[in-house]
Amino acid sequence: MAAGIRRDRAAVLAALTTTFTSGAVEGNVTRIKLLKRQMYGRANFDLLRRRILLSP
Repeated sequence: MAAGIRRDRAAVLAALTTTFTSGAVEGNVTRIKLLKRQMYGRANFDLLRRRILLSP
């Protein structure tokens, strides 16, 4: 594991020093996965897509 971190040193430093975050993206992915689980086996893709786009 330590060898992998040493190998990716530039990526680790960038992750620790930049102000960018993927929190908003991760939140949206979690919300979409939740909706997908709720809709499993109920309807077709069009209804799932509509529900994802209309959910807050």
